[in-house]
Amino acid sequence: MAKALTGVRVLDMTHVQSGPSCTQLLGWFGADVIKVEMPGKGDATRGQLRDLPEVDSLYFTMLNCNKRSITINMKSQSGKKIFEELLKTSDILVENFAPGALDRQGLTWERIQSLNPRVIYASIKGFGPGPYADCKAYETAAQAMGGAMSTTGWEHGPPTSTGAQIGDSGTGVHALAGILAALYQRTVTGRGQRVEVAMQDAVLNLCRVKLRDQQRLKHGPLHEYPNEKFGDEVPRSGNASGGGQLGNGLQCKPGGPNDYIYMICQETMFEPLMKLIEREDMLTDPKFAKIGPRRKHQDEMWSNIEAWTKKHTKFEVMSMLNKIDVPCGPILSMKDLIEDKSLQERGIVVDVPHPKRGVFKTVGCPIVLSDSPAEVTTSPLLGEHTEEILKELMGYDKEQIEKLRKEGAI
Repeated sequence: MAKALTGVRVLDMTHVQSGPSCTQLLGWFGADVIKVEMPGKGDATRGQLRDLPEVDSLYFTMLNCNKRSITINMKSQSGKKIFEELLKTSDILVENFAPGALDRQGLTWERIQSLNPRVIYASIKGFGPGPYADCKAYETAAQAMGGAMSTTGWEHGPPTSTGAQIGDSGTGVHALAGILAALYQRTVTGRGQRVEVAMQDAVLNLCRVKLRDQQRLKHGPLHEYPNEKFGDEVPRSGNASGGGQLGNGLQCKPGGPNDYIYMICQETMFEPLMKLIEREDMLTDPKFAKIGPRRKHQDEMWSNIEAWTKKHTKFEVMSMLNKIDVPCGPILSMKDLIEDKSLQERGIVVDVPHPKRGVFKTVGCPIVLSDSPAEVTTSPLLGEHTEEILKELMGYDKEQIEKLRKEGAI
């Protein structure tokens, strides 16, 4: 069965994580993603954080599945000509170079439009127009400047980054949304358009509830936060949910580094919860009986609940809490997740055979389409499909391809 994006061609000039996370999703949806790389070098992540010698790293393989690789020397005239010919038959161009890199190669938006008025040109940068426009950005820099780090961590501790790659992969997902919107609009207008996403902006979008709280501070303390004092900035608040309901992470048996469960204490579930942990006295205690005082004394409330959770494993606690409809989630380590049979059965953790490194595990497509489920294929070797693409899409013969190799164009 055809996939959702069958027939859509993507020229993928991205590298590292923010761009490849976007184009990998396009590949999972069925687009023909052609990764354009420098001969002999390729994406820098091929050689970064290697666990095995002389093979593409997991950093690369896990962000570049479902793609073909062509090597083109963009500094040579022949190489640039090949790229422009490919561009003419492509639907989408994606890049995440440093600001102005493609412009300096003569590939301005105007030039790209003249070559292919229907192409959608997506750019991922660290920052939008303004004082930081020319600054480089990486994952944690984006978290720092998008509001995530200032609101993550403990009240009296330093700003903290999250393990989730919201700066890179989070921006990649935002770029995907823009690309698909532009692709759909093209069915009406017949024209391509620019899609620009800044990592700072994407992180701030994911932190919008904290921007909500910044405005609420004008009217007094944030009572759902456990903090003792409030200034004029949204504080860090540990594991407090920061939402309308109280939440916290509580330790469980046997007390290992990830033997915790995160629990939400909803108003409607407070009585069943107190009965479960055999603390009915808290139902009539003025400090806990009503939500207002309970917020002020939530540290003590959580301490009392934790005395119960420490008697059970996180999965036992989860089972008991689910029976009374208390929202919760055990803290799962990466070891827990990579070994989770249910995730494997659903295709969220998948085994992928690679021609040089053998089988590796990766995260499959988290977006499930009923009519075109994603099938994960391995990442390409550097330049693996150069000859195939030149023959298939451009009609080159062996002699022409060999000449290009000798010239250093491919």
